[in-house]
Amino acid sequence: MSGTDDTSSGFARAEAELLARWPESKVAPDLGRICALMDFIGEPQLCAPVIHIAGTNGKTSTARIVESLLREQGLTTGLFTSPSLESITERVQIDGEPISEARFAAAYEDIAPFLTLLDEQAELVNGPPVTMFEAVTALAFACFADAPVDVMVIECGMGGAWDATNVVEPAVAVVTPVGLDHTDYLGDSLTEIATEKAGILKAGALAAFARQEPEAAAVLMARCVELDITPVREGVEFAVVNRTLAVGGQMLTIQGLGGEYDELYLPLHGEHQSANAALALAAVELFFDAGPQRQLDIDVVRAGLAAVTSPGRLERVRTSPTVIIDAAHNPAGARAVTAALAESFDFSRLVGVVAVLEGKDVRGILTALEPGFDSIVVTRNSSPRSLDVDDLAEIALDVFGEDRVFASPHLAEALDVAVGLVDDVAEWGSAAVVALGSVVTAADARRMMAPRPPRVPNDARELTYNLLPEGEEPDDDQLQAGLERGLGFNLPGFDPEDDPLDDDPDDDDLDADDDDDEEDS
Repeated sequence: MSGTDDTSSGFARAEAELLARWPESKVAPDLGRICALMDFIGEPQLCAPVIHIAGTNGKTSTARIVESLLREQGLTTGLFTSPSLESITERVQIDGEPISEARFAAAYEDIAPFLTLLDEQAELVNGPPVTMFEAVTALAFACFADAPVDVMVIECGMGGAWDATNVVEPAVAVVTPVGLDHTDYLGDSLTEIATEKAGILKAGALAAFARQEPEAAAVLMARCVELDITPVREGVEFAVVNRTLAVGGQMLTIQGLGGEYDELYLPLHGEHQSANAALALAAVELFFDAGPQRQLDIDVVRAGLAAVTSPGRLERVRTSPTVIIDAAHNPAGARAVTAALAESFDFSRLVGVVAVLEGKDVRGILTALEPGFDSIVVTRNSSPRSLDVDDLAEIALDVFGEDRVFASPHLAEALDVAVGLVDDVAEWGSAAVVALGSVVTAADARRMMAPRPPRVPNDARELTYNLLPEGEEPDDDQLQAGLERGLGFNLPGFDPEDDPLDDDPDDDDLDADDDDDEEDS
């Protein structure tokens, strides 16, 4: 077996074993398991200073912006976010890049014996096993310690106080806007949820807070008084003072802790992303002890913001017609998306493809979307927790009205229906389909809509040129044929229509296998 095959099988095994554990939707509010696991593997969460990020909306984007700003400062960064869109490796990034499957598999093999040991101990007392999220969190810390990184940017999974990531001792604790979400685990009031989020605040840490609802703000400030922390707050110590639309994003002026930072290009859409950028900048200023006497280098800040990416956040995955995905999964997120679409794009028609998970505020999400969308197609995503289409349609009909709601049991079919609904718009650029309602919905649509990678080796193009007589260039058809086959059927005089593999039964089998893979994805 080749090294590549070994890597693939090792990663597949690691991923399968992780996914067989308690899913992220099933939690056991207790830090005992993750603390024991950290102890077994040498406390890797203490290997570098940490910026720890909790909140309801904007956590991932804020974490990505923080990481980009830190990396632009010349630091080796470790970034942990969740959930992932396409690959579990996305959750663990070093210097802005997901770790390789080989590195992921090796890290898993290192921690696997300890997972087994803790599972056996839990079974003796009828307790819960190590959860999937706890295991991946431990794996991330182990990777960061092994790199090693200079700083870790750690996003909470859910909550804060008992979140598996809360084994860190943060240098800076960040709380993004707190809203009603995960109410079955965190409580059904802003006060209860904010109490959980405030659990990441630790004595000796610095703190930065996004603009909060009064109930949440009161809880966070009370926790700060208890710990003798003086936080910096959006709208008080820092703020976005000016924003204008720009191609692919927006231009910002931010009043930071160290003064005003102007001419900042942020390649993300929406007022909510500008607020995330201001919060991220404040967190990085705290980390570097910037303030009235010392401003961060403006050119470094500009470069850090300009390099930001946030997949799954108003991400355009196809044109003609435009298809956009977004991970919005609660009313606040839906309102932010609706506002950003209206502000940043000039679509004459918007059709939503909506699939949500059970337990979410479905009516609140749909009500937030209704002013901005001409119609919606309700459907299911790949999660077993996806809300039944009939139940979703019933609420949608009440919010949107009968003429604006369509239903399909499968997401791929729903996307086709949505494309058909914008098909009669004269200019493709004036209409768009937006898939949202869950991170799973965004991830599924992304896989379905994104261009498929070529099946040929990376050196196919070089091979194509090497097979031609010196000095000769292939025409477009010959080059394309060579790239598609990677074999050399691009010699002068070759007609792509005469491809001898077209009648090869094995090649037909390969194509059928590719179709199956696409359907499974």
